[in-house]
Amino acid sequence: MLRDKKIWIGTGVNGPVYLLPSMANRHGLIAGATGTGKTVTLKVLAEGFSAMGVPVFLSDIKSDLSGMVKPGTRTEALDRRLAGCGADPEAFEYRSFPAAYWDVFGKNGSPIQATVQGMGAQLLGRMLRLNETQTGVLSILFRYCAKNGIPLLTLKDLKDQLIRMGENTQYFTLNYGNVSVASVGAIQRAVAMLEDEGGENFFGEQEFDVCRNWLKRDEKDQGMINILSADELFAHPLMYSTFLLWMLTRLYESLPERGDAEAPVAAFFFDEAHLLFDDCPRVLMDKIEQVVRLIRSKGVGVYFITQSPADIPMSILGQLGNRVQHALRAYTPLDQRAVKVAAQTFRTNPDFNTEEAITSLKTGEALISCLEADGAPGVVQRATVLPPQSQLGALSEAERARAVRGLPLDGGAEEETPAAQAPKIPAAPAAAGIGEALDQAFAGMTGAAAPESTDDIPVLEAPAAPAAAPDPAQQIPTIVFPVPPTTPEPVQETTGEKNMSQTFKVFDPTTGQYVEQEKPDMTPVAAPAAPQAAAPQPVPTIQVVPDAPAPQPYAQAQPYVQAPAQPQAYVQAPVQPVMQQMPIMVQDPATGQYVQQMMWMQQDPATGNWIPAAQAQPVQAAPAAPVDPIALAEQQKAAEAARKEAEKAAIQAQKEAEKAAREQEAAERRARNDALREEAAERARRNDSVAGRIKNAAISTATRQVTSSLTKGITNAISELFGGKKK
Repeated sequence: MLRDKKIWIGTGVNGPVYLLPSMANRHGLIAGATGTGKTVTLKVLAEGFSAMGVPVFLSDIKSDLSGMVKPGTRTEALDRRLAGCGADPEAFEYRSFPAAYWDVFGKNGSPIQATVQGMGAQLLGRMLRLNETQTGVLSILFRYCAKNGIPLLTLKDLKDQLIRMGENTQYFTLNYGNVSVASVGAIQRAVAMLEDEGGENFFGEQEFDVCRNWLKRDEKDQGMINILSADELFAHPLMYSTFLLWMLTRLYESLPERGDAEAPVAAFFFDEAHLLFDDCPRVLMDKIEQVVRLIRSKGVGVYFITQSPADIPMSILGQLGNRVQHALRAYTPLDQRAVKVAAQTFRTNPDFNTEEAITSLKTGEALISCLEADGAPGVVQRATVLPPQSQLGALSEAERARAVRGLPLDGGAEEETPAAQAPKIPAAPAAAGIGEALDQAFAGMTGAAAPESTDDIPVLEAPAAPAAAPDPAQQIPTIVFPVPPTTPEPVQETTGEKNMSQTFKVFDPTTGQYVEQEKPDMTPVAAPAAPQAAAPQPVPTIQVVPDAPAPQPYAQAQPYVQAPAQPQAYVQAPVQPVMQQMPIMVQDPATGQYVQQMMWMQQDPATGNWIPAAQAQPVQAAPAAPVDPIALAEQQKAAEAARKEAEKAAIQAQKEAEKAAREQEAAERRARNDALREEAAERARRNDSVAGRIKNAAISTATRQVTSSLTKGITNAISELFGGKKK
């Protein structure tokens, strides 16, 4: 409930507790045990945001949020709650709020679809429960498809590319990294399990445009409350949390920077938030932290709803400035630690013990701490939460069906309105990027209003096959653009029925303002008068003469247009010389080795051989056709093998030359050793002869005589020195 342009959450001892709109994009937390009033607090905040013109998204797990489109009913219990909050029960306004219903499976709301490539490898890997290695293989496949222009829209496209990846693991391993058949098979099993869980309903050819479908206001400038029916989706917790994270990421990527403002652009409520962080890999956790930290500057407030603050990682818990803590039950030691952690996250109030208050709160009471105008955390207040202005319970099945179709809940003559008149969901083309999707979503905002629905989009039609085979030259597919009549059909106005809203205000991220966008008139038509026969309008026709390009298994996929199964007229194109860059082994005259070079080669039409383009007659080259990367890889592989063979032959020749040099050196060394041995043998032979022996004997006698004379002389000299000769 709004009071003085602030969201009145509840009332404590010191008076009302408000959430300031300028601080609403600082994120928040609603925590408490089951049955303590978290859903009521969520509805009060969502109604306050809607009343101030801020679109809201929230997930409805128990189907008890669908009643926001219906006014609440006054009861004695609600009067006591209002009196306890200091509000006048007589003056309290019970009213409805504008709501749009969404459902991934398309049962309880308009369907939401994403493309496989839009989901991304990291989020899809978490949805498929892949490990780090398998997620890396999936990232390689996404990178390959993005590089070669191969669309990944549905699960069928993903399965087809996984089959090709398994058949060409060697190519992917050499060009992108190690890819094994076992990893590809594990991903295929995970995709099959996702199909069994209903994943094929979620992935489609057209991706959901978050900005165009969510950021809306009604004719009273109230923000649209987008309710996701998650009762069936919540049966698959991993798919539920990944899907909500994908939507938050798309919102972050689509909106421009805004900085601080008087009110946020949107409020995002993430129920059962603990599922987002269960078994979350480090890479994805970093992505979540980045989105939570930076999406504030784009004007989006994220509010996590869970049972205990301990379920939120500390790095993200520190970013949540606005907190509402309902009662926690401390029955176990683990619960007691959770209560202590919750109490420590608040700014202390000296009037009471925060830890004791958390365990003694009654249903409908909460500890509330919101950021003040200067950005400082407010002192925690023990307050009673206001009741919501809309219906507390869920809608009936009949009311829910009418609300999904955008019809009044009171029934009446509009009960027979066909479902085809329900508002259609515009979706941006899947192949377009974020910028192109926004340009298409908000085209014409500066001058004309946006189109009412997708009925004015040209439709591709193929002519029906005639009974007899006509002239093939006339079998040309035709694109027919239906031209709407210039004069609208008269519609008879009815009385006694409530006319629905005729316009919505849609957020334009380029200007940061809301602009009006019309929606289809839901007023029932009672017996409209037959329209006057209008003159037939000319229908522009485009004749297409298809060429017959050679099939390329990995070439960029072209848009599919169904043509009649009949002979087509072909126009023969003039023969152009075929030229292509090819890897050629050329001998380097400096080194004598073969090296690989890319040269333009032209096919000789006379012989069919490939010759260098310089030797051919100069011709005008035709546009190069897309090359199959796998075939090109095979050619490069063959060229690499030839280069390696040439290098191997050169190395072998060098080894043989070195071996011959070593053998020659060994032969020279043996010759020198033989000469030395021969010289020694010659000396031995000379010494062993008669002359040799006589010579040796003479030398020995002379040596003895000289030695004896020297010894005798030395002895006499010593004797004279010490006393002369002895007598």
